[in-house]
Amino acid sequence: MAKKIPMRQCVGCGEMKNKKDMMRVLKTADGSIVLDRTGRKNGRGAYLCMSGACLAKACRNKGLERSFKMSIPQEIYESLKKEFGEDGNAGKTE
Repeated sequence: MAKKIPMRQCVGCGEMKNKKDMMRVLKTADGSIVLDRTGRKNGRGAYLCMSGACLAKACRNKGLERSFKMSIPQEIYESLKKEFGEDGNAGKTE
């Protein structure tokens, strides 16, 4: 019998993808936001595709804010940009 592959929805593009192919952003019990590269830390998680386009969409449509029901610090978007290798303006508000 084949093993079930865990799927998660991207907060940027909304597509369902393999959990291992995505980056987990985590809200801890004390309310801080961190990147969870292992996918095993305790807390509320939201997932993003590993692409700058999905990061930009998540910033525009406030996907992380909706998932965590709180405002997201700019440093988190900067960390995600570095993680994805993006130099664009994702997460900046005008």
